Amino acid sequence: MKVNILCIGDIVGRPGRRVLADKLKSLISQRSIDCVIANAENAAGGSGLTPQIYEKLLHYGVNIVTLGDHAFRKRDIIETLEKAENIARPANFSEYAAGRGTAVYRTAKGPTVGVISLIGRLFMKPADCPYAAADKLIPRLRQQAEILVVEMHAEATSEKVAMGYHVDGRAACCFGTHTHISTADERILPKGTAYISDVGMTGAHDSVLGRKKESVLKSFRTQMPVPFEIATGDVKINAALVTVESSTGRAEQIERIRVDADAEDAAGYDSDDGRPEYFNAF
Repeated sequence: MKVNILCIGDIVGRPGRRVLADKLKSLISQRSIDCVIANAENAAGGSGLTPQIYEKLLHYGVNIVTLGDHAFRKRDIIETLEKAENIARPANFSEYAAGRGTAVYRTAKGPTVGVISLIGRLFMKPADCPYAAADKLIPRLRQQAEILVVEMHAEATSEKVAMGYHVDGRAACCFGTHTHISTADERILPKGTAYISDVGMTGAHDSVLGRKKESVLKSFRTQMPVPFEIATGDVKINAALVTVESSTGRAEQIERIRVDADAEDAAGYDSDDGRPEYFNAF
């Protein structure tokens, strides 16, 4: 049975959420998508996730939510992380960290998709070995899901490529997040795992990683603390669509996806209440 999985890159602030609200359900219908995985660690004001936004993402059509280095930026998400089975923080965080490192979703067709969330260690905060975590969790998750997906939330492309080869043949897909820049290296690895170094960002692309370019440039040029306002221009969804044969758990195709917001919709993406969103650091 063919199962289509959409892997959505870092959702940044209100613009990223709104383009999903406007476009995701029609994309699911048009491309016969069976499971939507979305990284939402930047969904709340550019950093973190709240329970209310988590629920909205599910309403928009997201089935599995993943997080990264900003997983605990909004502390009220911790209860959701502890209770819900469709949300995961990086599995190679401390074993004492709240939440779990895997998430599962049973598709309407029948096959279950299991996701392992991992975080890199180069240019990132300290974390346990992601490769050891993958080795530990893949056999466990195989007992719950026919299709396995690995998300590598990392700064260095070398770590992401290495993880792709590490899980090749053991996962249907390994996709990267965190850098907010879509890469053009999508491919099927030798043993049947779909791979892409970064699926990109869902949010405003007339920006520096979703933040207004003027404030980021000021910070870089002056080396002074500057509040980063969430940008609102050129809003789009970036993602990768992977087709998997559920009987083998191997990928058959991977395709980069880009969906632009309608101009008339994007004009209202700046605020729910007339106030800008701010985020104080990357």
